[in-house]
Amino acid sequence: MIFSRTRIVAGVTTILLSGFEPFAGAARNPSWDAVQSVAAAWEGAADLQTLLLPVAFERAGHLLRDAIASFVPDIVIATGLAEGRAALTPERVAVNLDDARIPDADGAQPVDRPSVPGGPAAFFSTLPVKRMVAAAQAAGAPAALSSTAGGYVCNHVFTVLQSITAGSPVRSGFVHVPATPETSPANNDGTPVVALHLIAAGLRAMVDAALDPAPDTAVPAGAIA
Repeated sequence: MIFSRTRIVAGVTTILLSGFEPFAGAARNPSWDAVQSVAAAWEGAADLQTLLLPVAFERAGHLLRDAIASFVPDIVIATGLAEGRAALTPERVAVNLDDARIPDADGAQPVDRPSVPGGPAAFFSTLPVKRMVAAAQAAGAPAALSSTAGGYVCNHVFTVLQSITAGSPVRSGFVHVPATPETSPANNDGTPVVALHLIAAGLRAMVDAALDPAPDTAVPAGAIA
């Protein structure tokens, strides 16, 4: 399902921001909640378009392709939930591999299958991921760089996205967000949670950083493991 928040104006930068539907019995998905929060408060000079994706390999990829063809965005930032992480994490690398631990919303469970048949083994984000981390931190949100988007639908969408935009001037990539108290209210298993207003503030700061055409910063952000 596609939600177009603003009228697309020729010559104005267009941003496409996506999140996922609730999944596995959850009432909410923090990625979509954060996208909606950013859109509701949007007052930037750019046009912001939003896209709600299902947690389903095939349908999510097709909807993303259709949205990009429809909106012709200059920047695409897809978001998804990474339960267990305690920070917003821009992803650096999309691995061209579906390896689903559980079935998706449509019952599909691809194993050791390329996300983009015939594509390269991996794609890099073309967003300024390190500047985005710094911007989110400056906005008061926990943020860190990630080098793995997993093997589920989030990574699939990231890979499809980078395949679509490869060789174009479109800046694109993926950001994982943590769980919120609303989505993990009991927190009995110790899953980290971050307040939605902090996630939304961090995501908005990341969008603003992506709008800045300056090169990414060359600062250490790797991990030993």
